[in-house]
Amino acid sequence: MTANIFDGLPENLSNEVFEDIVRTPNMRIERIVSQGNASPEAGWYDQEENEWVIVLEGSAAILFEDGRQVVLKKGDHLNIPTHARHKVLWTDPRGLTIWLAVFYV
Repeated sequence: MTANIFDGLPENLSNEVFEDIVRTPNMRIERIVSQGNASPEAGWYDQEENEWVIVLEGSAAILFEDGRQVVLKKGDHLNIPTHARHKVLWTDPRGLTIWLAVFYV
């Protein structure tokens, strides 16, 4: 069965929308849709798995605990190692930011 990553985009984006596309014991592929969203001020993502992420549409910025900031635009991808504490600083408020994230061990 085929599907299109751009089909069925959510209309209400007061919060980011996370949707699993594929899930196995060792890997998960997720579509994330954002518009003007950011991580909460308090706390960091501190994941038990590696995360490879690509921005398919829009733009965003990720802040790492060490102060490094990475701005991602359409087509940019980034590998985030296990336990690399990070958060989303911002996503494009004018349009959708569509991410594809692959979590793996």
